Amino acid sequence: MSENLQQARMASVTELAQELIRRPSRGGIDDYGPVLGVLEDWLTDHAVPHRRLCDDAGELVGLLVEIPGGRPGQWWALDACVDTAPYGDETAWSFPPDSGEVRQGWLLGRGAADSKLAAAMFCHIAADLLPRAADLHGGLAVLLDVDEHTSGFGGARAYLADEAAARPAGVMIGYPGLDEVVVGGRGLWRAAVAVHAPSGHSGSSRTVVGAISRAAHFVRLLDAADLPGVDDGSGFPLPPKLSVTSFHGGQGFSVTPDLCELNVDIRTTPTFDAHDAETLIRKAVAELDAELPAPKPTEITPVASWPPFRLREDEQPAAALLTAAAEAGLVVRAKTAGPSNIGNLLAGEGIPATAGFGLAYEGLHGIDERAHLAELPQVYAAYQRAVLDLLRAG
Repeated sequence: MSENLQQARMASVTELAQELIRRPSRGGIDDYGPVLGVLEDWLTDHAVPHRRLCDDAGELVGLLVEIPGGRPGQWWALDACVDTAPYGDETAWSFPPDSGEVRQGWLLGRGAADSKLAAAMFCHIAADLLPRAADLHGGLAVLLDVDEHTSGFGGARAYLADEAAARPAGVMIGYPGLDEVVVGGRGLWRAAVAVHAPSGHSGSSRTVVGAISRAAHFVRLLDAADLPGVDDGSGFPLPPKLSVTSFHGGQGFSVTPDLCELNVDIRTTPTFDAHDAETLIRKAVAELDAELPAPKPTEITPVASWPPFRLREDEQPAAALLTAAAEAGLVVRAKTAGPSNIGNLLAGEGIPATAGFGLAYEGLHGIDERAHLAELPQVYAAYQRAVLDLLRAG
């Protein structure tokens, strides 16, 4: 690509990202129609084949670009979410959250980092691929999904459930971060726990162990739980982690409540999986109910479970992306992330994924989100080369 053409392409990527940022698309808050409409218009104007994805209720949850190659082979996918985290305290921002302005080399606004710039980049890569598609094996899908920041992953689920879509051999997700290709992540097991007790007057002469006190004891049992460390034999570099993320019970001052509800989040690993996590919680519940009996047993309601995942550096699509990033002049390392992400959902479907490589950023999910544009040509070249290498290999 000539220097002038490259400059024009990067300017076009940035302009599309700006338009996306200027359409608020906070997960569970905003209507996704306007932001997806920007993408539909751009894809139509550039003759890139695409179609809408809807969930079981008929709600629009994403767009799917499909570019079939002219030769048999595997399909690969690029994925970028175009919904975002909420703005938080807008008065704390030094620019409007839907700015879209470029200032001193930074693209400003919610979604600049996660992941509207990646969506713009992947649309352009798809357009670049069209003229040479006949010579390529398999095909390329680009998933532009919403309902990601709600953790519902409606777009990804609709894509995987779509019988008309070719199932991808692997997915590269456009989360940001210049120095790392994320090749794995801890899984999770989540549950809501309802702790019961007799209710009573807080001033009563009768001693009552209320639900909040019982729940506090339960938290202490969890804090004392013996979680394994890193198992060097598994090759997974992070240990499991347990967190109590919500604690609600009672109202006012004069009543000791009969119910306290907790949310428990356990990050899992190959050697401490969802079964181990649930076993740990059930053991703690049994100890609680034995030590501080109540008329009604403590209830556990599992909410979500995703497996951990980790690709070797020589597995695809990790190998293609790591190699392409290095060839683009970037120094990157493979990383296993602590938080779970859409890669875990894909892992549960048996689909390998990378879950992050992109531009340097600040303010992700916080105030003053921005992405640094200086390395956009190299990041673009890395993804484009990785896609071409996979599709040429068949």
